[in-house]
Amino acid sequence: MLDKASYNKQPKCLVALDSIIFGFDGEQLKILLVKRGPNPTLQTWSLMGGWLAPNENLERSAERILFELTGLKNVYLEQLYTFGDVDRDPIERTVSVAYFALINIEHIDSTLSQAYHAEWFPVSEMPKELLFDHRQMIDLAINKLRYKAALHPLGFELLPEKFTIPQLQKLYEAIFQTTFDKRNFSRKILSTRLLVKLKEKQKSSKKGAYLYQVDQERYETYSNSFLNFVSNSAF
Repeated sequence: MLDKASYNKQPKCLVALDSIIFGFDGEQLKILLVKRGPNPTLQTWSLMGGWLAPNENLERSAERILFELTGLKNVYLEQLYTFGDVDRDPIERTVSVAYFALINIEHIDSTLSQAYHAEWFPVSEMPKELLFDHRQMIDLAINKLRYKAALHPLGFELLPEKFTIPQLQKLYEAIFQTTFDKRNFSRKILSTRLLVKLKEKQKSSKKGAYLYQVDQERYETYSNSFLNFVSNSAF
C-alpha cells in the first residue's frame, strides 16, 4: 500500500523544460539561443527553458515558459525527448524534458534580445560551446524536424501568412540542406491541395510571383496524416 511517508523518503529531482526554437528568415533555418549558465560570471549560449510548476502538467508548463520568453501563444510545440543523465547539470540533479517549437521570426518582438540576451543563429553556424547537453538536444531536434517535414506539412508554421512557392522551396531546402528541382517541387506541393492561390502577387519579386495561403481546414485535417509531403527522392 502506498503512503505519503514512503514518497517523502524518496530523493527529490528537479524537472526542467528546454525549448529548441526554430525560425526561418527567408533564406536560412535558424535557432534561438540565449546567454545563461550556472555561473553568472561564466555564461554561455543555451536553449531557452524554465522549470516545471507543481500545479502544471508538462505541456502547460512548456507553453507557459515559451510565452514568458517570447510573448507568443498557439505556436507549434512538440515534445522531443527526456534527458536524464545523472551528471548533466553540475549543480543539482535535474531531468530535462525537451520540446521543439516552430516560430515565424517576424512575430518575435525586438525587445526579446534585450531582455534575455537572445540571438538567432543559422543552424549551420551555431556556437561550438553550448550549456550542458543542449547540443545533443539540438541535433536530435534537427533530425526530428527533417523527419516530420518529410511526412507532414508542418513547415508552414515557419512562414508568414502569405508566401510564394519559391519561398516555400527555400524553406525546405534550408531544412534538408539540399536543392530541389523547381518544377517538380511546385508540382509536388500543389498536388497536396493544401495551398490556396491568391490574386495578389509578391511586389518584391521581379516576375511578380503569386502569393499563397494555407487552407487551414485541410491543414488541420491532414497535419497528423502520412502525406509523404517532401522527400529527397521526390524532387
